[in-house]
Amino acid sequence: MKNITDSFVSSVRWSFAGSFGFNTDILATNPINLSVVLGVVIFFGKGVLSDLLDNRKLRILNTIQNSEELQGGAIERLEKARARLRKVEREAEQFRANGYSEIEQEKLNLIKSTHKSLEELENYKNETIRFDQQRAVQQVRQQVFQQVLKGAQGTLNSSLNKELHLRTISDNIDTFEAMEEITY
Repeated sequence: MKNITDSFVSSVRWSFAGSFGFNTDILATNPINLSVVLGVVIFFGKGVLSDLLDNRKLRILNTIQNSEELQGGAIERLEKARARLRKVEREAEQFRANGYSEIEQEKLNLIKSTHKSLEELENYKNETIRFDQQRAVQQVRQQVFQQVLKGAQGTLNSSLNKELHLRTISDNIDTFEAMEEITY
């Protein structure tokens, strides 16, 4: 152990002495320097490197887990959307079917109501025609009756003389007096 310390102290003395140069003995200097550097790096870097790798591993696992959760949620939403789509398609098909049957029903109802309206209009037309016919017949009857009355009055006026006129008035007065006696 004393030899190692002496050699270290002597090498320190040499460097202070101002001698600087390349040591060309590769077998003596490089393996020692490399082993020291590698030992320090491995000793101190192992924890840091292990922590970095563990953190990276955790981030990768978290990312994978999040991706799987997102995938599961996306699959669930996709299934729900497909179920809603199937439901909406069934309802649309029912609406189409019901819509066509409702359209046919409305069409039949419209035809029936139109037919009923036409029948009512036909009945109204027939009643109007009958009323007009009755009114025309009534007017013709009135005109015929007026002409008959005029003719009768003209015949009476031409055939009545004063004596026949007085006798008719006298007969009517007697008839009225007889009627008054019956009522008392």
